[in-house]
Amino acid sequence: MFRAQNIPIHLESDFRYCREIARKTSDQHSLGSLLVPRKLRPFLYAIFAFAKTADDFTGLPGRDDSVKLRLLDDWSRRLLQAESGEPDHPTFRALAHTLDVTALPSIYLHELLIACRMNVTNKRYDSINELEEYCRYAANPIGRIVLHLADEVIPEPRQPTPVKIRFSDAICTGMMLTHLWQNLGQDPWSGRPLYLPVEEMQRFGVTEEMILARRFTPVMGDLMLFLVAETRQLFDYGQQLLDMVQWPIRLELAAMLEQGRAILDKIEENGGNTLRFRPQLSPWTRASCLWRAFSRSTSSSASNNQDW
Repeated sequence: MFRAQNIPIHLESDFRYCREIARKTSDQHSLGSLLVPRKLRPFLYAIFAFAKTADDFTGLPGRDDSVKLRLLDDWSRRLLQAESGEPDHPTFRALAHTLDVTALPSIYLHELLIACRMNVTNKRYDSINELEEYCRYAANPIGRIVLHLADEVIPEPRQPTPVKIRFSDAICTGMMLTHLWQNLGQDPWSGRPLYLPVEEMQRFGVTEEMILARRFTPVMGDLMLFLVAETRQLFDYGQQLLDMVQWPIRLELAAMLEQGRAILDKIEENGGNTLRFRPQLSPWTRASCLWRAFSRSTSSSASNNQDW
């Protein structure tokens, strides 16, 4: 039976509902993994259930965009009710308790909904900068949420963005871009936007017709390998965060980085072709990623101790 630390008995069924949503997802790296401290997992389950359900609205087959936006508007309304202490749904009862206990800034949740609306209204992205702006709402709030729940950073109003958040944003943006490159052969056919930046497509001579016909060409491979290299730079920059956070969050972040890099490796091995082949990590590769993450995070810990 589900028993979470510091969760009132009358809310256990609501948090169990959220946990089941998290467990059913096919995401390779989702919130609430076993590497996250046990005391934080129920809160992350609530946040994941909120975000995952909203994201599912944007991909409903056979539904007009207007219907999807109405569902997101209703989800936003329920979030406001939860903030005011009047939740009316299992996910939002768990979420209201999470917001109350952790003092999590609700702006992060509203930003995730902005990204969901962008999935409906923004069919194309002209530049990498525009795509990274999408990641600002779709991915970066997740890292900020984890840092907040782990007491790693508390942003101050009207103060510069803490360096930990800047590194976290780089990792999260890199992970989101990796996910987009990985799913290139699926997103345009599932009601999602075409996430490749138009400016880069034009620079490499890639047309939308090539993609929609799943016609992989050398110029398509060149474009994807360029985007992979750009994404690696985000991981390299964000990796500095490992030297600044405590165990086991450090291990969670290291595992995320290793998995992201492993997917990029797979894309490179296929010459950039993700139109017909969706790169996935085998159990052996996942285990290797975890081992490398453990080694990397423990070496970061030793370095920290020497610095102190």
